[in-house]
Amino acid sequence: MSGLRAFLSLSALAFAGRAAGEACWATPHDSYSSSVGVLGCKINTDRVAYWPGSIDCNNICIKLSHGGRSVNLLRIDQSGGAYDISYDAWVYLQTGQSAATNPIAGGAVAMDYEEVDASECADLIYTNGAKLPLSASNSMNFLSSCLAQPNSYVAQNHVLFNICDAICSLGQDEECHLDLAVSNQPSCPHTLGLTTELTSAPVFNILYQTGKVVVAGTGKLAPAQVKTPVDVAPQGTAPDVPVPPPTQPTPSAGVFKEQPIPRHVVKCHVLGGWRRFQVPT
Repeated sequence: MSGLRAFLSLSALAFAGRAAGEACWATPHDSYSSSVGVLGCKINTDRVAYWPGSIDCNNICIKLSHGGRSVNLLRIDQSGGAYDISYDAWVYLQTGQSAATNPIAGGAVAMDYEEVDASECADLIYTNGAKLPLSASNSMNFLSSCLAQPNSYVAQNHVLFNICDAICSLGQDEECHLDLAVSNQPSCPHTLGLTTELTSAPVFNILYQTGKVVVAGTGKLAPAQVKTPVDVAPQGTAPDVPVPPPTQPTPSAGVFKEQPIPRHVVKCHVLGGWRRFQVPT
């Protein structure tokens, strides 16, 4: 009987350990993307998880810990199996500093993660009410799946914008509204899916190893006054300047990125059809 008690105790401890968190090998991403169309100009792109598996309508917030430090990450892009995270988050967890001020190189690092309530990532979102900002022209498949779960977090906490791509280089920075009783397409002040060049809401990336901050849509160096991820805006408010980060895996110099559609190609809904456009470089 004592042996059974010991076995049950060990089993309980093992279960508690799994419930508290899981181990992963985290790798850095230095180019922002989102497979479900979350707009990088309206979130902290330096705190994003590019995780295996499809994006969920509830579990979009990950707590990642290493060396006594922890960060919350928005899980809004899918990897092919790697546990990729924003380059800045990867650097911060190891050094306590931003990648823009203390860039380091390397590959997979052992870290612990757990899924936490989506509300714990609210301070990473810069929209009113910290609602998840989605592309009105490119996020509808994801949003429809969440609206089919009316009690899900995304169904109850989202906002649509007339911006075509996740790096906010095409479209109009304006809010759209969806009334399924009228149409299955959002209604915007301007035509839905316009590919007008958008320069007022840039997304920034912190480049791997160099720490240089560049505009995601052009690759050009960002203005000197651009703030790094350490300057995080309060929940539900817009930051002085949007901040950058990750996507695209190919093992290169220790950086592992996914290989989604190339960053310079976007697909937008135009005049009732879907077309691909080149983002200006």
